[in-house]
Amino acid sequence: MTDTARFEQAQKDVQTLDRKPANDDLLFLYAHYKQGCTGDVSGKRPGMLDMVGRAKYDAWAKLKGMSSDDAKQKYIAKVDSLLESHKG
Repeated sequence: MTDTARFEQAQKDVQTLDRKPANDDLLFLYAHYKQGCTGDVSGKRPGMLDMVGRAKYDAWAKLKGMSSDDAKQKYIAKVDSLLESHKG
């Protein structure tokens, strides 16, 4: 299976978790997904009142310079880990 196919499968697999991952795990997934698909963070950082948007932006900004392939690999590894700990 190609890396792209594994990345797409991981996106589907994460939807099958029995319970919601911790916020840190969700931010990790969000940031690595965005870095893998879009590249470095863009746009303005959300304002103080948008705490969720700000946390997501900051998590993604920390990955600046990471290659798309590295981000996808880390995303896949995190999903695999969550599948082990959050299923059944």
